[in-house]
Amino acid sequence: MLTLEEEQIARLPIASDAEILSGATVFRGTRVPVAALLDNLAAGLTLDEFLDNFPTVTREQAIQVLEFFKDTITRLSKAA
Repeated sequence: MLTLEEEQIARLPIASDAEILSGATVFRGTRVPVAALLDNLAAGLTLDEFLDNFPTVTREQAIQVLEFFKDTITRLSKAA
């Protein structure tokens, strides 16, 4: 039986395949690394600008990943 966190991860729109970008975690169905989203936001781009630059990533995919990161950080801070 999967834990709640494992179930949440399984539903994320991400994938990792050794044949795609040497196994980097990418948005499912694309060759866009999830790290590109974080790098772009850290560089000051908006989500809309990221989506314009990477049109194969949907808004829903990006938001789902960001919400997962937010939830994970919240859980970690409560555990500390």
